[in-house]
Amino acid sequence: MSQDELKNLTIHEARKMLDSRKISSKELTNIFLERIQKVDQSTNAYITVTTEFALQQADIADEKIRIGEQKPLTGIPMQLKDNMSTAGIKTTCASKMLENYIPSYNCTVADRLFSEGAILLGKGNLDEFAMGSSTENSYYASTANPWDLKRVPGGSSGGPAAAVSADECLFSLGSDTGGSIRQPAAFCGVVGMKPTYGVVSRFGLIAFASSLDQIGPITKNVQDSAIVLNAISGYDPKDSTSIKNVSQDYISNLKSNISGMKLGVPKEYFPDGMEEGVKKSVFQAIEQFKKLGVEIKEVSLPHTDYALAVYYIIAPSEAAANLARYDGVKYGFSSKGDLEDIFDDIETTRQGGFGDEVKRRIMIGTYALSAGYYDAYYLKAQKIRTIIREEFNEVFKNVDALITPTSPTVAFKLGEVIDPLQMYLNDVFTQPANIAGLPSISIPCGISEGLPVGVQLMSSPMNDGVVLNLANAFEQSTDWHDLKPEIFI
Repeated sequence: MSQDELKNLTIHEARKMLDSRKISSKELTNIFLERIQKVDQSTNAYITVTTEFALQQADIADEKIRIGEQKPLTGIPMQLKDNMSTAGIKTTCASKMLENYIPSYNCTVADRLFSEGAILLGKGNLDEFAMGSSTENSYYASTANPWDLKRVPGGSSGGPAAAVSADECLFSLGSDTGGSIRQPAAFCGVVGMKPTYGVVSRFGLIAFASSLDQIGPITKNVQDSAIVLNAISGYDPKDSTSIKNVSQDYISNLKSNISGMKLGVPKEYFPDGMEEGVKKSVFQAIEQFKKLGVEIKEVSLPHTDYALAVYYIIAPSEAAANLARYDGVKYGFSSKGDLEDIFDDIETTRQGGFGDEVKRRIMIGTYALSAGYYDAYYLKAQKIRTIIREEFNEVFKNVDALITPTSPTVAFKLGEVIDPLQMYLNDVFTQPANIAGLPSISIPCGISEGLPVGVQLMSSPMNDGVVLNLANAFEQSTDWHDLKPEIFI
């Protein structure tokens, strides 16, 4: 098998080759390091490439395989989004504020992957502090979509999605606050999974909005997503929001027969103004599920219309609180100016250390939490959040899962969307899952204007296996996941 063919491997295909000694982990790691060197100057999917560390890990993985102690991810090269702490390796959040920050500890998901023997190729680019929908807000460089380098890969996990799409790693981990795994996965033609809130530990994930953030896998297919979720899920005493007794084997739960299951189609998720090519692809996906024996039912989620407003009160409010720690005193960027007092120093540090989108969200959140406005905005948003959750719970009494578009459009051009409000609308279909803490997955379902279209599946909390099972059955009956961006084939 040639190097070009090896870069196209999925996790389970690579596992077979590693275990049969057809290739070593070090050889596979070098193939991906060479791939990064070749194409990342075009995609900017990485902020940091950890060549020496990856090769050291590969040697250890090869020894584990030699003595028969390998696990499903032993020797598998991967990427982590650069808002996940890695001991001794820069973790920047794509921000000037953390440009030179090197953590002294690993996030829990990194520890779990390393204990499996996975190989860290580097840290993926993102919108600064995970705030954005296009990965144009990175302090370092905008990431480009491998399907069209003049278009965005989505965000904020644009680097991870682009890296998987361009075969710069076998899988990546992203974080999803309002669609930041699923939307870029849809734009880049890969699989993106947001688990139930609390199924995967957030310890060591640099917080954006703590009640919404969730780590999940970005992979080439659904089976790989299940493999990675098996490795990273489970209770973590270091995370107070981690759910106990959640261990599941997501791989063994994958079944090809989904006949008799019920899928709900929320009418509110197909508004006027949605791109026709996206709508057509999603309805074709619905027809495919019918062919697989799934019963399709129209449902209604009337408070979906308020989800966007709720998100853009709660998320900035939590961001304003979480980002208050970046004051130039304890760690990170400091203006170190010749100023009159510490308060002026903090002000200039935050002014120079944060980008425009981060400042915008801090100001929105500070306003929503301020005296006189807390009840009118933040408290009311939390009440509507409860209504949205209850609405989902009622719907899931009658259907196993919901099917919707992942995004109302395909990937837009770099620099095309300048208006922040227009940018925020890109996550209109994904944010409700974060508000309600639901498991949700985006899988490729078609092509529009030569670009990938994603379809989203959501289910009730702890039913991560249900969305994976439905997604896997659809994937096995179609070939959309096999399509590759021609520029990087």
